[in-house]
Amino acid sequence: MKQSAPRFAIAALAGLMLAGCTVQPLYAPSPKAETVRSAALGSVYIEPVNERPGQEVRNALIFLMNGGAKQPTDPAYTLSLDVTSVTESALIVQLSARDGEPTSSNVVVAATYKLTRSADGTEIGSRRASATASYDISQQEFANTRAERDAEKRAARETAEQLRALIAADLSRAGAL
Repeated sequence: MKQSAPRFAIAALAGLMLAGCTVQPLYAPSPKAETVRSAALGSVYIEPVNERPGQEVRNALIFLMNGGAKQPTDPAYTLSLDVTSVTESALIVQLSARDGEPTSSNVVVAATYKLTRSADGTEIGSRRASATASYDISQQEFANTRAERDAEKRAARETAEQLRALIAADLSRAGAL
């Protein structure tokens, strides 16, 4: 009987301590935080860019930040983007002495942004993100062009997702989230 009392006390104490704990997924959105985050991210106006990779990044970023809605008419923040895209050979297979043509390539999309407060022009953040997507090279020129464009689009979407996280962090540091 003497040994069961301390065990019971320890079990009861552990039960009380664990009763206050809740288990939930680490990145589970809470309704209140999601509303605040959406409002802050939705108040960012993304300036137009000229090149197609930049437009891909911008369009994906607008969708991610506004949930499919249009950009704000009276934005609290302005985001300027500078996007570059580079295609480089990834793999060369040489089957004979005359071969040596690349059979795989990578598309690297890199974006630099500057986030400023619209009211006073104060810079909130400036960072860089990049993503790489691979594609196979075939003997058909049109297939190569299409594969490169698709890889560029995949890399642009991935870059936009990274930018959204970086922008949210900048807004959080500035006290907007």
